[in-house]
Amino acid sequence: MTHFAPARGSSPTEIQAAVDAVLAEATLEEKVGMMSGRGFFQAFLEDDRVWGARPYRAGGGIERLGLPPLWFTDGPRGVARGSSTCFPCTMARGATFDPDLEHRIGQAMGVEIRAQGCDLSGAVCVNLLRHPAWGRAQETYGEDSWHLGVMGAALGTGIQAHNVVATVKHFALNSMENARFKVDVRVDERTLHEIYLPHFKHCLDEGVASVMSAYNKVNGEYCGQNRHLLTNVLRGEWGFSGFVHSDWVFGVHQPYGAAAGLDIENPEPRVFGAKLVAAVESGTVEPQVIDVACQRILSTQFRFAGAEDPLPEYGPELVACEAHVALALEAAEKSAVLLENDGTLPFSRARVARLAVLGKLAALENTGDLGSSRVRAPHVITPLQGLERHMGEGAVLTADEDDLDQARAVATQADTVVVVVGYTAKEEGEYIPGDISLGQEGDAAADGRAGAPAEPRGGDRIDLTLPADQIALIEAAAASGKPVVVVIVAGSAVLVEGWREQANAILQTFYSGMEGGTALARLLFGERSPSGRLPFTVARRAEDYPFFDRDATEINYGYWHGYAKFEAEGVEPRYPFGHGLSYAGFGYRALTARLSGDRIEATVAVRNEGTVAAEEVVQLYVEYPGGVKPRAAKQLRAFQRVGLLPGETRIVRLSIASDDLRYRDAATRRWVLERGEHRLIIARSATEEVLSVGMTL
Repeated sequence: MTHFAPARGSSPTEIQAAVDAVLAEATLEEKVGMMSGRGFFQAFLEDDRVWGARPYRAGGGIERLGLPPLWFTDGPRGVARGSSTCFPCTMARGATFDPDLEHRIGQAMGVEIRAQGCDLSGAVCVNLLRHPAWGRAQETYGEDSWHLGVMGAALGTGIQAHNVVATVKHFALNSMENARFKVDVRVDERTLHEIYLPHFKHCLDEGVASVMSAYNKVNGEYCGQNRHLLTNVLRGEWGFSGFVHSDWVFGVHQPYGAAAGLDIENPEPRVFGAKLVAAVESGTVEPQVIDVACQRILSTQFRFAGAEDPLPEYGPELVACEAHVALALEAAEKSAVLLENDGTLPFSRARVARLAVLGKLAALENTGDLGSSRVRAPHVITPLQGLERHMGEGAVLTADEDDLDQARAVATQADTVVVVVGYTAKEEGEYIPGDISLGQEGDAAADGRAGAPAEPRGGDRIDLTLPADQIALIEAAAASGKPVVVVIVAGSAVLVEGWREQANAILQTFYSGMEGGTALARLLFGERSPSGRLPFTVARRAEDYPFFDRDATEINYGYWHGYAKFEAEGVEPRYPFGHGLSYAGFGYRALTARLSGDRIEATVAVRNEGTVAAEEVVQLYVEYPGGVKPRAAKQLRAFQRVGLLPGETRIVRLSIASDDLRYRDAATRRWVLERGEHRLIIARSATEEVLSVGMTL
């Protein structure tokens, strides 16, 4: 039997020859077989419906020719296989504004993916946060397209460093959860290309090799069979040469999806397979469509399988190893955002001998939703455990919202109070309807339908505020007269009106991963200075966000969202995009900017004016001339995290491509640079300008 399995060290010429040989040898049925996953439903049942119990076949592979398939694993917050490292959720990592850290996390994921028998990862989610009620907000990086693209590319290329194919998802306009299978998102040309697509293109331009289509419709057609998105834009305009695969179950509805540009249906051939073979044989789908899809699949697969590995071996001892757990801790420390602080933080042991830790969430292993992104870490340090370990035996008192009198009494006995509030997978996360399974834990028959209806879970948030019993707990803590620090656990924005004045400090930790409790203790007691920055805008009123209907069958995604919307409407947010306090203060001076070829090169001096080592996130926004309407007044176009010792000054260099300042001309479908005065703004947030300089382009 001839074997076509790719060999390490293959040259591009050898890879192309191998691809051509497979296409010449394979039958139509075998080629179409490469265009879908296989065996998932049976495996899922055999594994007692545990998602990620084994690698999932996700396209490619011909047994007769000795050609291996692609093996898929999910995991925006770690590898959804075995007992892997659980990093803070993607939104938390977005708050780090640290692409170097994200690239290192991607590398760690790549190692653990390889060590567990997979070579295709669904970890890179860059869907734009249009509204904080979106249930899967925790799986993306935030509301700003530039920030999304930079962070997503860092993760994807990190994963691919270990010859795992990374896929960027969900293409496109998937920013609501409950209605994702039915909703038709209507969007105009400029909004589509300026707001909802650039971050995908950024990831692909940086080398991310695969794309996962979304469930929803865009302008009347499902994304998995949307020719405009998958062929006209992705292949035609952007020049993408990798493969596109569907989301998991119900990701394509008609065989013509192949002709529209979908290369693989996952995880089973519900629509492709025999139906696609019949469509080719009847003449409704051209044979060339099949060959082109297989060319994309094989070329990508062989390129990764033929590259030399950075490590000689990928053994099981690398999964959740000490270095990766330390990386999870670093991410948890860097992601926490200090929203408010009257000087109560940091704690000192001299002033805080007894600490009250209140709230059910303090003792809960709460690393995020229980859908496809779930990671089963070997351990999870809860907030309570982290603080107990830090303070020692007998120094921590506890109570929760079920007994407010006890909570008030416990708070009175302590020197300071920490109240842990927020959400769990019940309130937000991937929406799992009661009658189907998408590969998550739950009852499922072999066709994806449930054997018996189960209670739906996750989904889009109904309310942007805290539950009433948690607010009552904060009030009880404040009634003790002791300083109160509120810790928010959530995937995106939480409205704080009505209780914030009763808190001396507010810290948002998101879903902080397996070492979150350790990080929390270090942050509260000043061993680390908080350095996260909000990757979204926190409003004063829910009405200040765009319209959101979690049960919509059709919705218009207009041009305005996020900090651009707040600025355009003259609405003051509670906390702006990019906001985050520190235990140090930072000074800026000597901003310079010059045009070098097709790039703007800027420098600024940043000084730590505090008494502790800390990290600052330098944010560079560009304000446009203002003649093009609609258009954001300014947009983030560069950022850099910098660590500084007390009194230390560093020169930070920031670079912007002039192409990234263009707008989309709807009539010509071309990108145009608006001529005139552009202002470069160094800012601490989207609303706090520090320095600026003008430049005519």
